[in-house]
This record gives sequence, C-alpha cells and structure tokens, in this order.
Amino acid sequence: MSFTDKTLVCVDCGNDFVFTAGEQEFYAQKGFTNEPRRCTQCRQSKKQQRSEPSSRSSFSRDSSFGGGRERSREYGGRDSFGGGGRSSFGGGNRRDAAGQASREMYDTVCAECGRTTTVPFKPTQGRPVYCRDCFQKQRTSSRW
Repeated sequence: MSFTDKTLVCVDCGNDFVFTAGEQEFYAQKGFTNEPRRCTQCRQSKKQQRSEPSSRSSFSRDSSFGGGRERSREYGGRDSFGGGGRSSFGGGNRRDAAGQASREMYDTVCAECGRTTTVPFKPTQGRPVYCRDCFQKQRTSSRW
C-alpha cells in the first residue's frame, strides 16, 4: 500500500498540518485506524498537560472520581456518578410505563420467626432471609 502526504486541520488550533506518508505507514504498522486530530505542537502541549501533576485534590468537584456538575455536563448532562439519581451499579430500581420507580419483590419465609415476608431481592438457597423486625434484631445484636 502506498501512502501520500495529507493536509489535515488541527482540532485545537485550527491550523493546517501535514500527515506525512512516513507517519501514515507508522500508524498502519501499529494498527491505528484514525488519523491524528492535532498538529505536532498541540499534541505535545496536550501530552505535557496530562503529565503535569494536578494542584487539585483528587476529590475536588472537577476530579475524575467525583464528577461534579461542571464535569458531568461533558458526559450527557447528568449529575455525578453516572446518573440522574439512579444507581449505576446495575439492578435496583426499575421504571414502569409512567416513569415511576418500581421494584420486583419476592415472597419468602423469615428464617428467624417463620412469618411470610416480602424482600426486594431474589432469595438464594442456603442463605437466611429475615423479615424487617428480625433483620433489625440481627443487626443491633451483631453490632455490640
């Protein structure tokens, strides 16, 4: 495959730059499918910005961990942690046709008192499931 020089426009500064045949061959050898989007100078400054230690703490509003309002707008306008109030950890609340939160509930028997109860998770064999009252007793007795 023969390569020819291409003139591209940098997305940062808007200046034209040449994507040489040698660079194209290098990109092809490495398996890169996209052409560069930045000129050499902008690429170098971007690389330098990434390598500089940040003066912000890792838990600031703009950090990649917390993803506050300013940063989250970049990702579809949602507030922090991926989601408009819903858990991003799978399962949990479902939405019905009217948009209301609904949960699939399961009937089971309390392992402590034997009463029938409803729980928001599918009980598994071999693990005890408690009604609300017995669960609270278990919780308070195991703390102290």
